[in-house]
Amino acid sequence: MTVACALCVFYWVHCCSLCAVAILDPIDFLALQSVRKSLNDLPGSSFFASWDFTSDPCNFAGVYCDADKVVALNLGDPRAGSPGLTGRIDPAIGKFSSLAELTIVPGRVFGQLPQTLYQLKSLRFLAISRNFISGVIPANLGLLRGLRTLDLSYNQLTGSIPRSLGTLPELSNLILCQNKLSGSVPPLVSPSLTRLDLKHNGLTGSLGPTALPPSLQYLSLSWNRLGGPVDRLLIRLDRLNYLDLSLNQFTGPIPGRIFGFPITNLPRHGRSRPAAETVRGVHGESPPGGYPWIPLLVPILSILDDQFTQLQKLQDESNPDFIDEVITLFFQDSERLICSMGTALAKRNVDYKQVDDDVHQLKGSSSRCYRCLQEVQQECVLLKNKLNTLFMIEIRSWDVLQILRVKLFCLCSCCLESRTEPRMGKINKTLNGDGAGAAHRGGVAGRVYKL
Repeated sequence: MTVACALCVFYWVHCCSLCAVAILDPIDFLALQSVRKSLNDLPGSSFFASWDFTSDPCNFAGVYCDADKVVALNLGDPRAGSPGLTGRIDPAIGKFSSLAELTIVPGRVFGQLPQTLYQLKSLRFLAISRNFISGVIPANLGLLRGLRTLDLSYNQLTGSIPRSLGTLPELSNLILCQNKLSGSVPPLVSPSLTRLDLKHNGLTGSLGPTALPPSLQYLSLSWNRLGGPVDRLLIRLDRLNYLDLSLNQFTGPIPGRIFGFPITNLPRHGRSRPAAETVRGVHGESPPGGYPWIPLLVPILSILDDQFTQLQKLQDESNPDFIDEVITLFFQDSERLICSMGTALAKRNVDYKQVDDDVHQLKGSSSRCYRCLQEVQQECVLLKNKLNTLFMIEIRSWDVLQILRVKLFCLCSCCLESRTEPRMGKINKTLNGDGAGAAHRGGVAGRVYKL
């Protein structure tokens, strides 16, 4: 009886342990093996060291499970300075039927995005940035109706932006910057889209008033060839807290209403000029009620480069230190934002939203200084080229001078020889004469010797 009870207790404990450690779904297990075969650690990275398939895959680095399914896959060491991964993304990635999050850290992952990504029906977060992904963006990503964030920035993607991405109902972050995308920006009608970053591409065309949703809070379209009237583009965008339209072909005046946008990265300025006068100097008319925050004028115009020359006109005899004060504000804001990010990151529970907001504000404040630095660098290169040209001219002048000196020396030598030859002929005649000439040979010879 005692032995039977002991066996029952052992069986019960064994069953409980089996229930506590769920066995991974075989399809997900095979998909993980395919992922591992197609990707490798770069030198200095040890991310895959824990991927021992004789143990529980749910304990692998970057693998997160719910019951017997993989729900999140974060490939690569996320710590700053990690070398990342190399290889290709295996098409088996589409086999994770419950995957909600897929990320790959910056590294050297190359090749095209698998066409099987559309099979991840539960996917909400897809981020594969700062790698070497090439090819086009699969149009069937528009089938991921629950996708909220799509970040494919800093790759080598080509082609156009699929129109299907603009209709994703849950999409809130679309980040495709620093690629080689071309064509026009498709209509983006997602009612939840708050961040759109398409800078540093080759996008063209005009953006109308209905091209972007009014829910946008972050808009960066710089370094493209987009055009159209600025006032029409911004007519519905009244929630922006970051705006960058620089280095495009936008036209028209800056609408005065943008000075009422909720931009929070600038303090009030006690020595600003009257708002009505300020806005008239840029837009041509003063909006009703005026705007007392003149510093808002600076970052917006730094984003819209074509209007910066008009900003310079605001500095006159009545306010000679205007530009100096703007630069001072920039450094004060930068110091404040850096301190804020340091404080947020030092907390046990990091407020990543606050860190993200601080980073965006710091980037907005730094955009003008970075472009000014580029202009200074360009001027230095121009000066260097001009100096090189000047040096080459000086070297050639020196060569010409040396040639002239040689020719002058030869000319002088010829002149001396022509003057000496008649005199030497007369002396030789005297030396070869007889009679009286012979009586004076010694004296003449002495004079010849002196010559």
